[in-house]
Amino acid sequence: MSSPDAPSVSATEAPVIPLTEQPRLLVLDGHSMAFRAFFALPADKFSTARGQHTNAIHGFTSMLINLIKEQKPTHIAVAFDVSDDTTHRKAEYSEYKGGRNETPREMSGQIDLIDQVMGAWGIKTIKMPGYEADDILATLAAMGEKAGYEVLLVSGDRDAFQLITDNVFVLYPKKGVSDIPRMDAAAVEAKYFVSPSRYSDLAALVGETADNLPGVPGVGPKTAAKWINLYGGLEGVLEHVDAIGGKVGDSLRANVDAVKRNRKLNQLHTDLDLPVTLDELADPRPDQQALEDLFDELEFKTIRTRLFDLYASEAPAPEREALETRDFTTLTDADALRAFLEAGTDQRSALAVDVLPGRIGEDADAVAIVRDDAAAYVDLTTLDAEAENVLAQWLRDAGSPKVTHGYKAALKALANRGFGLEGVVDDTSISGYLIQPDRRTYELAELAQFHLNIHITPEAAKAGQLELAFDDDDAAASGALVQVAAVVHKLSQYFESELKDRKAEDLLATLELPVARVLADMETAGIAVSLELMEEQLADLARVIDDAQERAFAAIGHEVNLGSPKQLQTVLFEELQLPKTKKIKSGYTTDAASLKNLLEKTGHEFLVQLMAHRESAKLRQMVETLKKSVAEDGRIHTTYAQNVAATGRISSNNPNLQNIPIRSEEGRRVRGIFVVSDGYECLLSADYSQIEMRIMAHLSGDAGLIEAYREGEDLHRFVGSSIFHVPPAEVTSAMRSKVKAMSYGLAYGLTSFGLSKQLEISVDEARNLMKDYFDRFGAVRDYLRGVVDQARVDGYTATIEGRRRYLPDLTSTDRQLRENAERIALNSPIQGSAADIIKRAMLGVHSELAAQGLKSRMLLQVHDELVLEVAKGEREAVEKLVTEQMAAAAELSVPLEVQIGVGTSWYDAGH
Repeated sequence: MSSPDAPSVSATEAPVIPLTEQPRLLVLDGHSMAFRAFFALPADKFSTARGQHTNAIHGFTSMLINLIKEQKPTHIAVAFDVSDDTTHRKAEYSEYKGGRNETPREMSGQIDLIDQVMGAWGIKTIKMPGYEADDILATLAAMGEKAGYEVLLVSGDRDAFQLITDNVFVLYPKKGVSDIPRMDAAAVEAKYFVSPSRYSDLAALVGETADNLPGVPGVGPKTAAKWINLYGGLEGVLEHVDAIGGKVGDSLRANVDAVKRNRKLNQLHTDLDLPVTLDELADPRPDQQALEDLFDELEFKTIRTRLFDLYASEAPAPEREALETRDFTTLTDADALRAFLEAGTDQRSALAVDVLPGRIGEDADAVAIVRDDAAAYVDLTTLDAEAENVLAQWLRDAGSPKVTHGYKAALKALANRGFGLEGVVDDTSISGYLIQPDRRTYELAELAQFHLNIHITPEAAKAGQLELAFDDDDAAASGALVQVAAVVHKLSQYFESELKDRKAEDLLATLELPVARVLADMETAGIAVSLELMEEQLADLARVIDDAQERAFAAIGHEVNLGSPKQLQTVLFEELQLPKTKKIKSGYTTDAASLKNLLEKTGHEFLVQLMAHRESAKLRQMVETLKKSVAEDGRIHTTYAQNVAATGRISSNNPNLQNIPIRSEEGRRVRGIFVVSDGYECLLSADYSQIEMRIMAHLSGDAGLIEAYREGEDLHRFVGSSIFHVPPAEVTSAMRSKVKAMSYGLAYGLTSFGLSKQLEISVDEARNLMKDYFDRFGAVRDYLRGVVDQARVDGYTATIEGRRRYLPDLTSTDRQLRENAERIALNSPIQGSAADIIKRAMLGVHSELAAQGLKSRMLLQVHDELVLEVAKGEREAVEKLVTEQMAAAAELSVPLEVQIGVGTSWYDAGH
């Protein structure tokens, strides 16, 4: 019994009174407010790394925090609906709530998780079989009023208005879950012209669309209210039904039974035998550890602080593990520094580096060194030459083990001041990632809180991320940086056993830490760009955008804002009467995929030009972003991250150079602005050919696929020949495209329905295509089945190198979470192995360039591609070196094929 429509008039906004001796009971309609929270926050912006959407949970929790802060209740409860099919209302009227939209897929699991949050918060949740949340609210309102409480009912259901009295109020949301004013009797009468006690009479006559209770045709709220006030309520109206004239009177007489039914169904029960007493709802208190664990799972950060702050002034929070405040020495002269460093030669030393934020090439400002028995702070800006030399020797000493957080950033910051850094055996941001690859963040404060239950100060947390410049407060600077090093030291000790349990020590030592060094060099080098070509492309794109806009206007005969979804909906579905796309809250979607499908169906010129406008506008925005990213040296220096993609892939940001489109000629043209710099001969692009399918052949052991690769055949033509039963020469481009889409799709859990959509064929044809494929390549089928089954037993999948990804949702009772985990189980070993292989290749190429004394250098890594800048006279040697090292990066049952291209720009090198 809910309605999404808020009253259009302002409710009486009584000021929140201070808490008095009168108890105040706050009761929430759980389902009603959860769905409002769901629609108030975008689902695509609130989800965990494992695919659980959390927008309803986040919005509901935030709303309740605000309500508690503003209303200061002494008692709290949340009421939830049970299934509509089990309520007495559904039993009495089968069409009750009929015709409602299906629950959005993104809402799956969120109600149960809200219930779990309430449980950890100490707030009672109530369900009553056969009844709805409204009835629980009504009963608690009656109980509270009888006991002398002030009662606040939080609901988006207008039926709750019938419960309003001098001591019972409804907090009715006007907008989402952030604007929830009080509704009192005066507000109800101002809006509906009847008192709250007569509201159910009014609803019986007018009906309730949300509950599928049709009212009397032609009778609106004003007419119904006039009758109710004239005849003293609904019973009086029905007693005088023959006295009401006109068409509305005829309509009422024809629908008397429906009105009586509506009145019976909308009347709320106030006498349920609830499983709780009012005393049990008093003063709920959160179980901090339970909430911390749950919020970690939900990947909530700020909201936990807001919640615990509600109770901070009233009672001490449960104790976190204390991190001993380390006494430390500030070292400035060479002798003291040497003595400190030599005393710890057999111990792991935690190294924290502070660097001023901002420009590329910024220097390290200070370091802190912490070990088991001592701690020191060193201001690099005040060291004399002798002291600098002592520190430099220790930093370069590979035999002095060091641990840090943010190894790559520390390398670059120290290098800019002339220091090297060797002997790093752990980077806690990377080891934390290897232990839990699905976390959203690996910031030091988050890892310390999650793994050690240790809180570090905001200043120290920022210092640990190399983000904070300390200006005048030297004591704060040194203390914060030492605290960072102390946390890193403790965290690294904790991670040692965790890495061993997951057999990830080798990945850390021989792959991830060495790759961090390579990435530091690549980031420092950057890649040259042509500002002249940038301006040319921006001018060309501007012309294309203007031309597409004019042609779009001509196609419909008037101007329209091509960036406005609302105006596009009007043009497409009202003016042009094109087939409707997917229904969304604001009408019908105008997203790119839907418009592409609509264009293929209709071929309308307006859509042709709209899509051209969008694509060019997107490219222009990309080029403008790249232009803003050009540093003073005329190069773009992207930042690579090893701990973002759970599969192990390296990611790029600020700017993202892995996101430049390559499927369209216009998109590929953007690569043309990246050019070879002075003193170098060309750019070289080296790309693995079909690496994921080669890994599939290796992992599945399928003899047919292995034979095709070993013979150097075109795999997709070979497979097409096998499943379409024609000679390879007769495999058409359409056949090859189908095979390619399916071959790659199978590794990502593609279904016959998904394949049919992708290829625009019938589901039966897609099903037969997959059957023929598996009949011919049975080992692939067996592998795909087996990898999920084995992951369900082990709890994780693993790459060829042993990189694990834990998937607890494989045994979830939630179908959506379980199926998402199954898709991840299929994909992770293949994509993760590809990521490991390209990293091994990077190490081999980087090492061999140095070993041969070549001046050429690696600049970019884009998934399966490496881009190098080749020094003059080194092209032949570099081509040979890169081909050999990439081909030798893994021992597979099929060869790794490397495609090489060269040119004066990245675009030319890719052809």
